[in-house]
Amino acid sequence: MFAASIFPEQSFSQAKTKTLFNGKDLKGWHVDVPEMDKKPDMQTPFIVRNGLLVSLGTPGGHLITDAQYENFKWTFQYRFAGKPGNCGALVFVSTPRALYEMFPKSIEVQMMHQNAGDFWCIQEDITVPDMEKRRGPKDKWGVNGDKLRRIPNLTDGTEKPLGEWNTMHIECVKNTIKVWLNGVLVNYGYNATAQKGQLALQAEGSEVEFKKIELTPISKLTE
Repeated sequence: MFAASIFPEQSFSQAKTKTLFNGKDLKGWHVDVPEMDKKPDMQTPFIVRNGLLVSLGTPGGHLITDAQYENFKWTFQYRFAGKPGNCGALVFVSTPRALYEMFPKSIEVQMMHQNAGDFWCIQEDITVPDMEKRRGPKDKWGVNGDKLRRIPNLTDGTEKPLGEWNTMHIECVKNTIKVWLNGVLVNYGYNATAQKGQLALQAEGSEVEFKKIELTPISKLTE
């Protein structure tokens, strides 16, 4: 369910869709950018521009929700503002900088151009159907270092042409995740090693615009 600070007087069934971005500022989020530790006055890679949340791509880091969530549907629209490149949406976020002193412990839903919908295991793990076929040799699976952390998505050609808005729809119920991109089921995993946490968006080298970032409590996955 939503963190108590979000809906302190509402039961799970009464809670409604919550807008996570108000179009004006980054209230409800905080920035974690390692390079800013030594240069706190440098430009943050996460800004609000023309009513959109923008990841400038550099310096690398994450925009993380203040609150933790479980059993939810997370939807948002995104597009690359210039050349298509890399970004990601993270669920079940917990320990900051748990991998490579950059990435928080989490499961990433990839947004990299032509790979949107892949899972990346970041100190957390998840199982998918046809695991060995999709992830590679079992003895090389892992959640850190040079292990096989990527689980490719199920489809090709689901991303919109550059400049058009993509709609990402991520459902998490207990330790199961389903991902749709532009209405197409692109990934499904279960037995995740986490089932609640913060949410995060990445700055990972490419400028990306976001809008309509919303979260809705759910009790079961869409079939």
